[in-house]
Amino acid sequence: MNSKEKFLKEEYIPLLDQLSDNEIGLWGVLTPQGMIEHMTDSIGVAYGRIKQGLAIPIEFLEKSRTFALSDKPFKENTKNVLMSETPAQLRNNSITEAISELGKEIDAFINFYRTNEDHKEMNPFFGELNYEEQLHLLHKHALHHLKQFNLD
Repeated sequence: MNSKEKFLKEEYIPLLDQLSDNEIGLWGVLTPQGMIEHMTDSIGVAYGRIKQGLAIPIEFLEKSRTFALSDKPFKENTKNVLMSETPAQLRNNSITEAISELGKEIDAFINFYRTNEDHKEMNPFFGELNYEEQLHLLHKHALHHLKQFNLD
């Protein structure tokens, strides 16, 4: 297990367990539970449970992909054109349920690529990515949201 996979499987959820429903992020409109559900959906995109086409002009793809695969962090308040300015309605009854759902999604993501090693999945902002690239991007994305809620 590489370090980013280990982080998602063993370190990420305990950090999120420190959050309470009433905390306010340093930026953005997501609540802690909303952020967790957003991360679950991002992982769903990474292995194809949620299908999305490319959401950026093709001429920006190379630059976008280079950023995704770099160690440069996302900027605070990075806009996601696929998300409304109004947060999506929460689908879980509690932050605890949302964290449990996220843990299951992490496992599904890793297990999918264990049996589909050569699979590439479309990311709407960064193009087709393989497992290692998806894992790198998800790790970067997770760190971004941990920083948002002072858990870094």
